[in-house]
Amino acid sequence: MPTPVETRGRFTFADWEENPVGPSAATPRLAHARVTNTFTGGVEAAGTSCDYTIAYTGEESGSYSGMELLSGSVDGRRGSFVLEERGTFDAGGTVCRFEVVPGSGTGDLVGLTGSGGFTHRHGDTSVEYAFTYALA
Repeated sequence: MPTPVETRGRFTFADWEENPVGPSAATPRLAHARVTNTFTGGVEAAGTSCDYTIAYTGEESGSYSGMELLSGSVDGRRGSFVLEERGTFDAGGTVCRFEVVPGSGTGDLVGLTGSGGFTHRHGDTSVEYAFTYALA
């Protein structure tokens, strides 16, 4: 079994596009969001594709889940992979955990497994992430 490696870096987000799903005047309510992220550091990926389903349980609180396709590199190994993300948010920010979707690695990232996370505070323009991974 390969030894897990931890890598770190930062990401920035852009093009946040959120639309209500069903009634939007009360809570709980649902929304769908698309966002583009750019990762630097151990993971290098520009212009990711990310889709979230958001459940608002309060005006500024709730949880979300989503999938994100990253194309670029992990510690210099080129390819693409998909992250499954789950998180919660409140007026202060967001906490997220993510995991590589099994079998999604391509190129030098075939066999990639791993998980990680980040904490985003509202107002931050970039977010630090940690990612622990292994390659089969």
